[in-house]
Amino acid sequence: MRTRPARLAEVAGFNIDRVAAAAGSDPSVLRLENLDTDLGPPGEAIAATAEAARTPEANSWLPFTGTSAMKAAITAKVAERSNLAYDPETEVVVNASDGEALLDALLALVDHGDEVVLTDPTYAGLVNRVRLVGAVPRLVPLVAAHGEWRLDLDALDRAVSRSTRAILLANPAFPTGIVLSDTEWAEIARICIERDVWLIYWAWMEGIVFDGRPIRHPATMPGMRERTIIVGSASCEQRMIGWRLGWIVAPEAVMPDLSVVQIYNGLVAGGIAQAAGIAALTARDDGLTRCVTEWQRRRDVVGTQLAGLPMIPAAGGWSQLVDTRALGVEPATLSNALLEHGVAATPMTGWGGTSPPATCASCSAASPRDASNCSVSGSRSPCERSARRPSPADRTRRGRTHRGPASPTCLLGQTSERSTYCRMPPLR
Repeated sequence: MRTRPARLAEVAGFNIDRVAAAAGSDPSVLRLENLDTDLGPPGEAIAATAEAARTPEANSWLPFTGTSAMKAAITAKVAERSNLAYDPETEVVVNASDGEALLDALLALVDHGDEVVLTDPTYAGLVNRVRLVGAVPRLVPLVAAHGEWRLDLDALDRAVSRSTRAILLANPAFPTGIVLSDTEWAEIARICIERDVWLIYWAWMEGIVFDGRPIRHPATMPGMRERTIIVGSASCEQRMIGWRLGWIVAPEAVMPDLSVVQIYNGLVAGGIAQAAGIAALTARDDGLTRCVTEWQRRRDVVGTQLAGLPMIPAAGGWSQLVDTRALGVEPATLSNALLEHGVAATPMTGWGGTSPPATCASCSAASPRDASNCSVSGSRSPCERSARRPSPADRTRRGRTHRGPASPTCLLGQTSERSTYCRMPPLR
């Protein structure tokens, strides 16, 4: 009996779950393999969760596309950042997570064989959702230039063809942490308008930007409101991963299709989660500013720890990458070696094209006290040994622009305060 349909031929696992399973529940392991954070959600959301669990209204299949109060809170948040007005009743659908919302958007917009343009490296969950709907991913390389990631605009222009139906981007992007510039957004807008393609904008970390960078919203550019599908979530900015709450904000013309797909794919976002989402989005202070300051501090600590290694600091978000091949190490090999020393980090194989085999670590979960001075139990890991003798490729990358995605990369994440494997002097 056939067990695997053709559309799954190129769909592989994350590697995150494999690394997490290998790390187990050992509290001494420094957990950098996944996008978790120990910074909690707004207190208002926790209180609303407990209250909603006692009400029959929150324990219902209806309304399928979200409560009016949840939709109003979403449009108010979008307007706060973009100064754009959306009708909560005709331009919003609420989903059970942004992952579901991304799949819904692709199902509603893309036909079998259409092309969808993404960056390389990219989140495996993006490229594989494109494959799941029967579309063809077209990857545009991110370029390491002058110590930061940049989008290859010439390659973007070449990648968009008559078969292209949508460009799918996150900002900040996962796993690289790139934050797109005004010039990059302007070129994306030009291409969308001139080639008549949709922009699916994954805004889940939109407000998590570092070093004083502005929050840029692509729907504000001339001609883009009517062709931008905004996919949002309470998972990261409101730190509500476990509530599984997402949404789509889009032009009214496409909302009937998005709503139908939502009903038959996810049916309904949980009423308890929606009550908590309303409380979080309407809170006087949701804690985001404080959390961004802390996440930036953790990014800086990770950068200090890994100074000398081929790593581009994240401009925003919860992760950044180490180019392991520049060190002469395959990403899976480094990931396995780090696990032996009590550090969990994810190899990025499959997170883009054939060239980005990397290892990634999260910057969102780890307390700086735990993540610095990481001496791997007194012995040097392959990564550390290579750092003492930079390879020619590493030296080349430091001195000038290189094209294409970082080869092997490592998810640099944020573990929790409970991690005690890596020690550092107090920063305060």
